[in-house]
Amino acid sequence: MNLSEALKQRYTKEKMSAYDAQRLAEFIAFGPVIFQASRLMIKFGILDLLDKHPEGMTREELVEATGLSDYAVKCLTDASLSIGTILVDDSTDRFRISKTGFFLLTDKATRVNIDFNHDVNYLGWFNLEESLKEGRPAGLKTLGEWPTIYEGLSSLEPQVQKSWFGFDHFYSDSSFPEALKIVFDIHQTRTLLDVGGNTGRWAMQCVGYDPEVRVTILDLPQQIGLMKEATKGKPGAERIDGFGTNLLDPEASLPTDRHYDAIWMSQFLDCFSGQQIVSILRRAAKIMDGESRLYIMETLWDRQKYETATMCLTLTSLYFTALANGNSKMYHSEDMMAYVKEAGMEVEKIIDNLGQGHSIMICKLAQ
Repeated sequence: MNLSEALKQRYTKEKMSAYDAQRLAEFIAFGPVIFQASRLMIKFGILDLLDKHPEGMTREELVEATGLSDYAVKCLTDASLSIGTILVDDSTDRFRISKTGFFLLTDKATRVNIDFNHDVNYLGWFNLEESLKEGRPAGLKTLGEWPTIYEGLSSLEPQVQKSWFGFDHFYSDSSFPEALKIVFDIHQTRTLLDVGGNTGRWAMQCVGYDPEVRVTILDLPQQIGLMKEATKGKPGAERIDGFGTNLLDPEASLPTDRHYDAIWMSQFLDCFSGQQIVSILRRAAKIMDGESRLYIMETLWDRQKYETATMCLTLTSLYFTALANGNSKMYHSEDMMAYVKEAGMEVEKIIDNLGQGHSIMICKLAQ
């Protein structure tokens, strides 16, 4: 297995003391309540108050400032001391925010992940065992009755939808500025097929970056409707077309109305099983020629600069298992390269460390 140096340090050798290992085991055992208590420390404003009062605050001051009962504040501060998000001065009984609490409060990725896991995933995790055994998103029933979450995105409850798109957009948007230079400056791109284009955020970036490019967004029919609503009236939207289809249908082909210089798949292939990925890539290869390039932008877990990012990605894989579709994941680069090869293409170049940890595989037809 190919691992970066950072991952080798964490994944190949035991470094914990027996005490730390036992504590982590109990931390895992109480994981659900640790998550909820920490989330409420943010929601009730306690961490924010402690961040704004470096001298610390007593429990009585927190009760007055939050309007919570003394019992509620006592339960949360007791738990948070054990969790490690706050500290206490044992001579004055004043609480202060810890480094972990500071990151929990202020780190944008952490906040996005908290909302995503609470609003979208939390209830569905209970069905993870069933999902793993049966290869279907058994936890999706907590959100609605659809075969996969993608058919239901337009029908999700507003807060759930907000957190889902907030998670999706946070990770992709951070990579867009660098990705635009790769797609438009390395190769001559005048026509681009955005496969899985969602609400059109990447397409809008493209037409804003290049005044001549024409973009076609391919997605589920209901998503094309959301895209048209989201882009309506915006500069360059007249150069964005929609093509509604379901690529889970092996008979569904990619559009052939024009030659596409670039085929773009961002955070898309992780929504499919390996077999489905090969099927989709084969259909992409059919509309490519020697000048075409396929750009696959993914957060490949083995190519992350920091191990913390890898941890987030491998755990996000279980969202796909329990709620999204039951059979996809965040992939290792070796797996993705094997799928590209099986589909009749080859990886020309891989560019790493874009935005929040994306890599772009630039692919062409095999010689």
